[in-house]
Amino acid sequence: MHKIPVTVITGFLGAGKTTLVRHLLQNNQGRRIAVLVNEFGEVGIDAELLRSCQVCDEEDSVNTIVELTNGCLCCTVQEEFFPTMQQLLKRREQIDCILIETSGLALPKPLVQAFRWPEIRNGATVDGVVTVVDCQAIAAGTLVGDLNALEAQRQADPNLEHETPIQELFEDQLACADLVLLTKADLVDEATCTKIQDWLLDQLPPGVKIVPCRDGEINPDILLGFNAAVEDNLDSRPSHHDTEEEHDHDEEINSVQFVSDRPFEPKVLISKLQQLVQQEEIYRIKGFVDVPNKPMRMVLQGVGNRFDSFYDRLWQTREPRQTRLVLIGRQLDPVQIEMAIHN
Repeated sequence: MHKIPVTVITGFLGAGKTTLVRHLLQNNQGRRIAVLVNEFGEVGIDAELLRSCQVCDEEDSVNTIVELTNGCLCCTVQEEFFPTMQQLLKRREQIDCILIETSGLALPKPLVQAFRWPEIRNGATVDGVVTVVDCQAIAAGTLVGDLNALEAQRQADPNLEHETPIQELFEDQLACADLVLLTKADLVDEATCTKIQDWLLDQLPPGVKIVPCRDGEINPDILLGFNAAVEDNLDSRPSHHDTEEEHDHDEEINSVQFVSDRPFEPKVLISKLQQLVQQEEIYRIKGFVDVPNKPMRMVLQGVGNRFDSFYDRLWQTREPRQTRLVLIGRQLDPVQIEMAIHN
């Protein structure tokens, strides 16, 4: 029997992974796709966004969304990933490909290593790793600081020993990539975009291409069909954690869930969240908002001071009209978050 090709979509928080997967599902060109979503936090925002694309019927036995909620996938593959893959492999004649959207804090290489397990290896192969990179965030220095300063530092000392966990994660995601999607490139000027692409090329393995992408809109043929069998050539994809038996994520990074039955005016809520971002080290905000006198649910996503929103669907009759947000950052206090948003 054939092996199911698996595409791993990795990238930093807010880079646009869910938007990319959502677009791919809406333009699947007849492919029968199973999607595994690795959430960080207890509120299933990403999985709900994918369900609301109206391609994935919850009763559909082919387009399956599996929500993995026990933290980063690379830390919990034994607990959740393995039995999930076993169930999917039982139906592999019904599935054309599998997409795995990792958490923004997950290392891609440990996940790929799981495909060496005999129980998975015989039925699935990692077709390719796609790393999603936020062009505007890099231009603003959000992820890796000032490009000129970073480049000068690297040239002066190629054996840096004082990298933050986020910088290491970003480099590991690049090192494991078969393709880099540069999102939000339309939000920076052409010279800055070119500079960022040149910098990224210096960090990437030889031959890995960079493709600018807007709003997750890209031909599926570019994302699928690498035939890379990534699990067989991991030695060529170095990681900061290769010499470690286990890896630990930065334990100070946490997620806080905010749930309220109160409706919010979008401008007022975004203003409060922008103030919070200035006061706390918050990397990512995402969720759903109940807007007064609006029959539709609003999706809100934020990175730094930049917030995007859109209405994705009507509120359903039996679901509570609640504002539900997940905030991901460093040492976030749920009580302080609650007070800041409600005051």
